[in-house]
Amino acid sequence: MEVILLERIEKLGGMGDIVGVKDGYARNFLLPRKKALRATPENMARFEREREALEQLNSDRRDAASSAATRLEGESIILIRQASDTLQLYGSVSARDIAEAMAERGAEVRRQQVRLDRPIKSLGVHDVRIALHPEVTVTVKVNVARSPEEAEIQARGGTILDEAEDEADEAAEGEASDADAAASDDADATDAGGASVSAEAADGEADSPSDEDTASAQAE
Repeated sequence: MEVILLERIEKLGGMGDIVGVKDGYARNFLLPRKKALRATPENMARFEREREALEQLNSDRRDAASSAATRLEGESIILIRQASDTLQLYGSVSARDIAEAMAERGAEVRRQQVRLDRPIKSLGVHDVRIALHPEVTVTVKVNVARSPEEAEIQARGGTILDEAEDEADEAAEGEASDADAAASDDADATDAGGASVSAEAADGEADSPSDEDTASAQAE
């Protein structure tokens, strides 16, 4: 189906362009949302009559979106989710989740404006594009973590895996230190035991009569 675009559509065209699209895309999205008109002679004439007004409306919306983008640029939102030790989420974060989280912070963002190629399925800080207007896009950071503490670590540039590895290294070092101490104690005990046995043996040898003493006694 050929349609006349009433605003800029990403990867499709700008206002006034006549483009060919799939029938389903036109009927389910472009036409009902008043983003396009069927490219009939009547609609083409109508568009030319209303072009100036449409361009002014688009300009006003673009200016409002630019103002909102200034406030949102670099914004970070935190979403707490459950995840495995490999950082994979038990579930996912969708465009709706992000829009709702931003709305809670006072930002007027609809689910359709969140440009998420696929749901987020892992912990970490993710850059997500928000299309406030067909010509105005802003990037926000979505910090997905298991707790506020982990979110703070990720916000500083660290990762949960780094923390887990550090803890494992510290635990391993502690176990190695304990093992060395135990081995040292065993060695000290062994040395002490050996010295005691040697001393006792020496005392035994000193107390026992020699063969000469025994022979002399028998002669007497």
